[in-house]
Amino acid sequence: MNERPKHLPADKRRAATIEAVIDLAGTQNPSDITTTTIAQYMGLTQGALFRHFTSKDAILQAVMSWVAERLLARIDKAAHGISSPLAALEAVFMTHIDFVSDHPGVPRMLFGELQRSGDTLPKRMVHTLTQQYGERLHRLLEAGKEKGELNAQLDVNAAAVLFIGTIQGLVMQSLIAGNVSRIRQDAPGLFAIYRKGISHMESPQ
Repeated sequence: MNERPKHLPADKRRAATIEAVIDLAGTQNPSDITTTTIAQYMGLTQGALFRHFTSKDAILQAVMSWVAERLLARIDKAAHGISSPLAALEAVFMTHIDFVSDHPGVPRMLFGELQRSGDTLPKRMVHTLTQQYGERLHRLLEAGKEKGELNAQLDVNAAAVLFIGTIQGLVMQSLIAGNVSRIRQDAPGLFAIYRKGISHMESPQ
């Protein structure tokens, strides 16, 4: 059981609950995390937990909202003020890697939500996050083409999918290996390959 203050203001209790769920997801299957598990981890009763959240889904919604807000804010900050779109893409890539390294439970939860059957609100929130992330990549990729940093024939949609897919693949391998910290080591080499691909594509015949 994790030792946490038992008496907190509502906003801090909600924040502590989100933190607890992400911590738990970093060490166990997110689908196995119950409100009982969360309450025990926080040193609370379920009744105390339900004073701030009506259900487990309500907790998951809060977690997904936290993830979207924090991740998008961090990549926006990383790209801000960088005049080179290609350099901004690299900054976004490395910032995303750092975010996952800091919060290894996040990708496990995102993957878990996408595997759930049915059209749940947390699952829709994951799709919205992916869409908003993709829009940012599209803008940077289009800007790179306009500035001549990227190949004029670059398929922006495919490049955005590959960008996200490269991160997802790296994260999946690290989770399988049980060593999330390795993604910081592997990320620069993978981005170098991605960068070469979008910068020096052969023109179609």
